[in-house]
Amino acid sequence: MTPDDEAAFETFVLATGPELVRFARRLTLDHHRGEDLVQEVLARFGTSWASMSRARDLRAYAYQAVVNEFLSWRRRRWWGERPTADLGERAWVQGPDDEVLAGTAFRDALAGLPPAQRVVLVLRYHHDLPDAEIAATMGCRESTVRSHARRALAALRDLRVPPEAPTAPTARTGRRAR
Repeated sequence: MTPDDEAAFETFVLATGPELVRFARRLTLDHHRGEDLVQEVLARFGTSWASMSRARDLRAYAYQAVVNEFLSWRRRRWWGERPTADLGERAWVQGPDDEVLAGTAFRDALAGLPPAQRVVLVLRYHHDLPDAEIAATMGCRESTVRSHARRALAALRDLRVPPEAPTAPTARTGRRAR
């Protein structure tokens, strides 16, 4: 890599890296796994930067690479990590989007969605992307994006617990419905 390529790659990482980490964190629902995911993508970018830097929209390509890496990570059985008793220091600073994800019910609901549906919701509602851009990022058709969104929202609605409502007597028996 030439010094000019190194400088361009470093500029790209500094400008795009933090937003890619926030995006990956929303997908994985885990700060550290999100950082690992982006690190994998940027490491691959660095090894082929000379050819990649000529891409038309490098930022969009990076988002697509993060989505692809997330989907492939979800298919793997083992990520190469081993648990340890020493967790070390936590370098994570809580961000504004973490307050939403901290709600265990919402977090559990998102975690229960298939990965492609979670990607669609994150891109649509956190990044305000239109269906055409989501489809381009995921490498599918717009109708597939809409289908994933519809199914994901239906699954989230089904998990909602309705508030306690007074029961009305049924017309047939005069008893209250249970």
